[in-house]
Amino acid sequence: MNSGCKFQDQGGITIGDNCLIGHNAVLATANHALEPAKNRKLNYAPIKICDNVWLGANVTVLQGVTIGEWAVVAAGAVVTKDVEPYTIVGGVPAKFIKKVEH
Repeated sequence: MNSGCKFQDQGGITIGDNCLIGHNAVLATANHALEPAKNRKLNYAPIKICDNVWLGANVTVLQGVTIGEWAVVAAGAVVTKDVEPYTIVGGVPAKFIKKVEH
């Protein structure tokens, strides 16, 4: 785990073995409701980072996301959906780039 990481963990965060987490990564398990009637009420969902995942520098992982084993998240990506094992994702929002050979 590199410097400057921020974990907002009220929803729960699980990090597997042998993970690499780049500097300034953000893992955010909370979000606000959009509906005016809910008055921006907070809701929570866990984040799961499986074994051997590599999160690049300045990555943001949002609530409810699971990142599968051996996945790579490119620097600066914002992960809003689950990432399949053995894949590379990048961008805002993060999208599939290619499979990791194994």
